[in-house]
Amino acid sequence: MTFTFVSNYINHHQIPLCDALFRELGDDFTFIQTMPMEQERVDMGWGLDLHELPYVKCLYEAEGECRRKIGQSDVVLFGWTEREDLAEARLATRKPTMRVSERLYREGQWRAISPRGLRAKYREHIRYRRQNVCMLCAGAYAASDFHLIGAYPGKLFKWGYFTALRTYGEGELEAMKPQDGELHIVWAGRFIPLKHPEYVVRLAKRLRSEGYSFRIHMLGDGEMEPTIRQEVDDLNLKEHFQFYGYTAPGRVRDVMEKCHIHLFTSNYLEGWGAVINEGMNSGCVEVVNAQVGAAPYLICHGRNGLVYPNGRYEKMEELVLELFAHWDSYRRMGRAAYETIRLVWNADRAAGELLRFAGGLADGEIQPAGEGPLSVAPVISPRGMYRAMTEHKL
Repeated sequence: MTFTFVSNYINHHQIPLCDALFRELGDDFTFIQTMPMEQERVDMGWGLDLHELPYVKCLYEAEGECRRKIGQSDVVLFGWTEREDLAEARLATRKPTMRVSERLYREGQWRAISPRGLRAKYREHIRYRRQNVCMLCAGAYAASDFHLIGAYPGKLFKWGYFTALRTYGEGELEAMKPQDGELHIVWAGRFIPLKHPEYVVRLAKRLRSEGYSFRIHMLGDGEMEPTIRQEVDDLNLKEHFQFYGYTAPGRVRDVMEKCHIHLFTSNYLEGWGAVINEGMNSGCVEVVNAQVGAAPYLICHGRNGLVYPNGRYEKMEELVLELFAHWDSYRRMGRAAYETIRLVWNADRAAGELLRFAGGLADGEIQPAGEGPLSVAPVISPRGMYRAMTEHKL
């Protein structure tokens, strides 16, 4: 089978999956990059030497060859390209095709009533509803958005991002975390409003007032970083904090391995949130906003992590205080989180399911996975997701 993945550019979140596909298919797998990476992303450390990736071809360097690949491949997966003409040409052939998307209406599903927006969605998605094309939902809220506009009926499946997998022997990961009674919390991301780094300072103030022993590791940079650092100084919390500035992905993982709890405080504008994968793989107990795209797919509340409703700082704080008060009862969730990534939500598992699913699609059959990547994506409204998670209805 020949399989082609078309997206704007390859990055470190896509490489583990693409490497796994290349191991399975060799030269029958191609990743087509449709545009050079923006300088801002390069400056953030996302830049890659494409010559080291044998499966990558650049549309802007060899458009004719790339178009032929798209037209002739047995199955093509389209991500974010800014070149809808490529998808239209492929879909006109009525050959098996898949698309992957985060949610359409991050700022609210009321935007679906826009006539102009609906016309665009019709051209890109709705008109293909009866064709041999499926949607991979990169985040739990995408299915509801596509269902709302009547696109891909019965053809919405779970998907996401798959970070590099680290594996550990029995007890190895637990032994990497401090055992002296001080709990280490990690927060990693850009210091920008949608990620709410200010929640961490507020939480530290409360933990200190309760007399708990803790240390917080904040990794990343951004517009709010100077303000957050100053607030920590003003509140005399410096002894509890370590700031790392911009941190390469591998180093982020090194820090996570030595932490007990991972906080992910982004709001509903976070399409997926790949650091959740990394925190779980590192055996951290996750405390995550339920409206982050990855949360409903990766976290089973109370079993391998904890979720709180969007914007509810108080509920997040309550969960963390509960962890501190009863740590021996909750630490098992870190191991369960690790096993979720090791066994289900990893690049090798995703690649295997993707190729199995694609093979069925090429034969005119849709065969969902039983769980994890390529399983059926439940259609749950944003308002109902937190309740569904806490009642284990996913």
